[in-house]
Amino acid sequence: MQIRNIISLADITMEWWESLYAQCCEIIEHPADYTDACKGKVLATMFFEPSTRTSFSFQAAVQRLGGGTIGFSDPLGTSASKGETLADTTKVISQYSDTIVIRSPLEGSATAAAMYSDVPVINAGDGGHFHPTQTLADLATIAQKRGKIENLRIGLCGDLKYGRTVHSIVEAMSIFPGISFHLISPQELRMPDYILSQMRSRNQDFIESEDFVQTIPELDILYMTRIQRERFHSSAEYRRLRGIFILTNELLKQAKPDMLIMHPLPRYGEIDPQVDSDPRAAYFDQVRNGMFIRMALLLNLMHSPRQAPPPLLGNNEIKCENPACVSQTETYLLQLDSETSTKFCRYCDREL
Repeated sequence: MQIRNIISLADITMEWWESLYAQCCEIIEHPADYTDACKGKVLATMFFEPSTRTSFSFQAAVQRLGGGTIGFSDPLGTSASKGETLADTTKVISQYSDTIVIRSPLEGSATAAAMYSDVPVINAGDGGHFHPTQTLADLATIAQKRGKIENLRIGLCGDLKYGRTVHSIVEAMSIFPGISFHLISPQELRMPDYILSQMRSRNQDFIESEDFVQTIPELDILYMTRIQRERFHSSAEYRRLRGIFILTNELLKQAKPDMLIMHPLPRYGEIDPQVDSDPRAAYFDQVRNGMFIRMALLLNLMHSPRQAPPPLLGNNEIKCENPACVSQTETYLLQLDSETSTKFCRYCDREL
């Protein structure tokens, strides 16, 4: 199975994942065999939002494969600050590169960019929507630590409303057997309804809870997330919710001896630094595995033939009302025609 763009993980198969993970393991075991695998290839990074791990991870990945990078990390230094559309920016940058990685605070930006790119597009985080390559790093870490991904109780804890990493995890986990979720959050930061609806449609097992302490003993994996200050409209609301769940060594006494502790990072007080020395802490392994899984992903994408995207179909009769949706600012974007009674935004997945 060949996937051209990595926008979300909705359409991945077990065969695709196993092939990608096998390639990742091969790179880890024999890195010298891949030093020229992408020689002469160029990765373009379009980062409209700050990033450390994801940006550095992609740069390290392509350089270890023998390729190069171009791009920006501050949109104020680009023509976007002059009013250039995302469509034109993407189309231009795709003329210089073999693959594009985009991060944006606007949901659906990667979907929109892929509609205008002549080369594969990878979503490196679109607002509070999805972050698929972080999830690939997470899956690689679980497979590495546990040997297989099945029959797991996974606790997703913290900001589930804006946490794009947890949205991607539940999406990807639908292909693995026996997975159940404990969705641990305050009511204000519970998992969005559109994600819950998708989970129900895929028959994924989940329980919503606000009780962090009582849930810990049941878990095979605890996936912590930070309360994301940049997603809040009210600083007072952020301050009230920050620090609501904090993982400490004392709490870990109640956990299973082989429970994995995961976090996409950066953290901001939700995991006590003393937990770092616990052998169950896997969040720095996630960082390194992220580089290797992205190397495997780039090997799959950077040699793809250049091809113009298909003609756009749709209309502007229906508008998405989500203020964080890319279609709010890129007003030329078309919504997809739908024959179903319920219509969803093709960019941010919210009901229209």
